[in-house]
Amino acid sequence: MRFSTSSRTIFSWSIYDFANQPFTTLVVTFIYGTFFTQVIAENEISGTLLWSRGVTITGILVAILSPIMGAFADKGGYRKLYLFIWTWVCVIGSLVLYFPKEGQITFALTAFIISNVGFEMGSVFCNAFLPDIAPKEKIGRISGYGWSFGYVGGLLALSLGLLFFIQPDIPVFGLEKSTYEHIRGTNVLVGLWLAVFSIPTFLFVEQKKGTVMEIAPLVKQSIQQLKETFLHVQQYKEMVKFLIARLMYNDGLITIFAFGGIYAAGTFDFTFQEIMFFGIVLNVTAGLGAFMLGFLDDKIGGKKTILISNCGLIIACSLAVFTPNADLFDVSIPIYGNLVITGRMIFWTAGILIGIFSGPNQSASRSLMARFIPKDRENEFFGFFAFSGKATAFLGPFLLGYFTHLFGSQRFGIAVVLLFLLFGTYLLYSVDEEAGIEAGNTGIKQ
Repeated sequence: MRFSTSSRTIFSWSIYDFANQPFTTLVVTFIYGTFFTQVIAENEISGTLLWSRGVTITGILVAILSPIMGAFADKGGYRKLYLFIWTWVCVIGSLVLYFPKEGQITFALTAFIISNVGFEMGSVFCNAFLPDIAPKEKIGRISGYGWSFGYVGGLLALSLGLLFFIQPDIPVFGLEKSTYEHIRGTNVLVGLWLAVFSIPTFLFVEQKKGTVMEIAPLVKQSIQQLKETFLHVQQYKEMVKFLIARLMYNDGLITIFAFGGIYAAGTFDFTFQEIMFFGIVLNVTAGLGAFMLGFLDDKIGGKKTILISNCGLIIACSLAVFTPNADLFDVSIPIYGNLVITGRMIFWTAGILIGIFSGPNQSASRSLMARFIPKDRENEFFGFFAFSGKATAFLGPFLLGYFTHLFGSQRFGIAVVLLFLLFGTYLLYSVDEEAGIEAGNTGIKQ
């Protein structure tokens, strides 16, 4: 039997997104990335360039590791073990991020890369459970449950960080503001959060038993399986077309997540407190979007859901790139009076739209991939799913950092996101979803 639909299994799988989302929210997007560019690095321009290199290195490492380890897990039944190991790499790396101080660029970037690789690889093996726990007709909504749980986790962690670390005059545990201990302390919150809330996943999500083999022949067979997959994956034509399209639009998303807070601080002069409020609003809208459009995914299909979300993201990014940080025009509102529309207001609107559409985009991408996967090859193909998300993931951050440095402006860098979203959307139109699902159900190559 391919799936288990017990409520405990679904909840325990979904809670992993709740556990690991604060890493993306606090470390990558809103707090630590901004702290790195504003405090640890010499200035925001060089900091943006250096942060882009850290994200680039992460992308390259995950692109190399994910298909190899996915094939190894398929042969040996090591999915849960690898999930545990990489989760704790992220936990330890997050805790270490507390220690780098102003000017310690190499220390900070090394700890970030290690923890970020742990986060991404953990997601590979968590995603691989989805086809086992969800029937085909409910896979979209169950994937949406996970993403919405994730945004709830990010929201709660951000709120706790704001209330106990950033906002108080005397932060929790007496952390010193003059040395930025209160900001660095949010990394400890992230590490402990992941360690505690991932426990149900390890206890209650079951995996298929693999064949017990000695390491040497297991490694040999895994490498052989990987070679065969590279050789034959092209025969699953619709899956390949989808993965190529995702290469592009996911690069745009990765770049948004890695530089959203940095852009808000550097271009629109957001303070750390404002960035956290911004993050809270984005997590609320993203959670609602992932939950509500998960049902839409099951009704209209993953492809159409992704196309809708991509169009919303393109509009939002256009607003963020082209809106100046200035007063724009006055609007007369009955009873209220005159309201000055500012660039910051438009940027807030763009951020809310990004929140609404980013969750469904990721959730529908995961569910569409799960529908395309041949039976009993979940780890291997979700390894390629991660590969498709990371094979060129260095390109968006690299180009953003390069153009920011070249033109001395973050706007030129963030404009790269629009190109990736537009090209990925164009490529996605050619994917035949029904043919891809049929190939996955029958295991017949196209």
